[in-house]
Amino acid sequence: MSTPIADPEPLAPGTLRIIPLGGLGEVGRNMTTFEYDGKILIVDCGVLFPEEHQPGVDLILPDFEPIKSRLDDIVGIVLTHGHEDHIGAVPYLLRLKGDIPLIGSALTLALVEAKLKEHRIRPFTLTVKEGDTEKVGPFDLEFVAVNHSIPDALAVAIRTPAGLVLATGDFKMDQLPLDGRLTDLRAFSRLGEEGVDLFLVDSTNADVPGFTPLERSIGPVLDQVIAKAPRRVIVASFSSHVHRVQQVIDAAAAHGRRVAFLGRSMVRNMTIAEELGYLKVPDGVLIDYKKARDLPDDKIVYMSTGSQGEPMAVLSRMVNLDHAIEPGPGDTVILASSLIPGNENAVYRVIDGLTKLGANVVHKANARVHVSGHAAAGELLYCYNILKPKNVLPVHGEYRHLIANAKLAQDTGIPVENTIIASNGTVIDLKDHVARVVGQLDLGFVYVDGSTVGEITDADLKDRRILGEEGFVSVIVVVDSATGNIISGPEIHARGVAEDDSVFDDVAPKIVAALKEAAGNGVHGSHALSQVVRRTIGRWVNQKLRRRPMIVPLVIEA
Repeated sequence: MSTPIADPEPLAPGTLRIIPLGGLGEVGRNMTTFEYDGKILIVDCGVLFPEEHQPGVDLILPDFEPIKSRLDDIVGIVLTHGHEDHIGAVPYLLRLKGDIPLIGSALTLALVEAKLKEHRIRPFTLTVKEGDTEKVGPFDLEFVAVNHSIPDALAVAIRTPAGLVLATGDFKMDQLPLDGRLTDLRAFSRLGEEGVDLFLVDSTNADVPGFTPLERSIGPVLDQVIAKAPRRVIVASFSSHVHRVQQVIDAAAAHGRRVAFLGRSMVRNMTIAEELGYLKVPDGVLIDYKKARDLPDDKIVYMSTGSQGEPMAVLSRMVNLDHAIEPGPGDTVILASSLIPGNENAVYRVIDGLTKLGANVVHKANARVHVSGHAAAGELLYCYNILKPKNVLPVHGEYRHLIANAKLAQDTGIPVENTIIASNGTVIDLKDHVARVVGQLDLGFVYVDGSTVGEITDADLKDRRILGEEGFVSVIVVVDSATGNIISGPEIHARGVAEDDSVFDDVAPKIVAALKEAAGNGVHGSHALSQVVRRTIGRWVNQKLRRRPMIVPLVIEA
């Protein structure tokens, strides 16, 4: 799967260069650059959410390194839709250069502008809709309606003299969408007749046979669950899933309940969606959550964030009894979302915690309370047969998804050599209807940790895992710099190690002996002597306690 690291040749005239900077081999960080005639167009700029083996990390960004020195060459950022995995990294890119134009639909730009306001960035924006065409630098752009789990999603066709590229963004082919906005297969067909030279296509559900169920199949289930709920109802969903929130509001209103939004991002996004007309709220249904606590338990629905088990989101805080609303017996909790790969353990912990508190937990495994926003295999086959692209680059998915998508393309007659399985940083050149891999950049993860961006390394995360799993041992020794004799210590303290500090009494003499031997052999200096202490206690702890804690020795010469 991996391509050896190799810098590409300079871009030849008349050639379009495509480099995915994120979104391949992962569900998140979606970002792709397109370069023609010295100018760069970016499609999407999203984040990836951390997994358990990345403790303390808030967000993971695409690696901007290939474009950092070329910010003046960027003519625009096209945002296909408003989900975090497609817009979440925009503030961090605009920190580098704040006047890069953002191009997207009304809802998408409203969501990203609200996010940028928190970062004190005022962007330049260009609002587009399906059917619009725009010339941005050397790129002729055409926007095509697609449906997804958020309104106003767009695919983008990119025309240059090198050829026609179609990037779907995230999409599905719901034939009865809640907002009546179909994926525009007529436009797909027209582009296919024109000749699509490279098709960048959503792979997230490529290994799921058949067709993604209709969004409207969820409404009756939510209605039934809310109708039967004896007390409070708490629904957790993505904070930008307008369609799901609409269904919850409709069901709540039908059964005489009011709805309160919980979570800063939920309140912000739904306020925007209502103001722009994407969310229809009957009069008197919404209520502030503080006032909602005065209502009878059978008259309220809470709409919250935290469906992925995020530790700081509302639902996790409820489970930990760290929120004003504490779930209990008779409450109904609905997890109205799918599992993002890597989040399974966190979600099941939340489900277990809610069950332990006495709540009835309804989720995708026991009721149809969510359908995916991504095209399954049957829908992708339709797209390939309609478009008949010359070359295919599966994007937006883990490797099994990319490979499954490539196989679907091949099943429809696209040659194996024209289906490109790429990684983040793979450099693909398109010229004369031929797409070929010409290099592989060495890209990494960029971690957002509190207020720091890119400062945390994989080595730091390894240290955090060791601290969390094995504990910490500190050793302080004061030695005579002239004689090497120990003046004080060794003083040994441990944290996260089950045994009492007295267990280290046995190793203290070994540390003294090792330091004396080192001094006799002419070893001097705090660093060198600290390494002697580290090796000595490290071997002993490993043999005696069967642990590998972080060891921090401090040798002071006096």
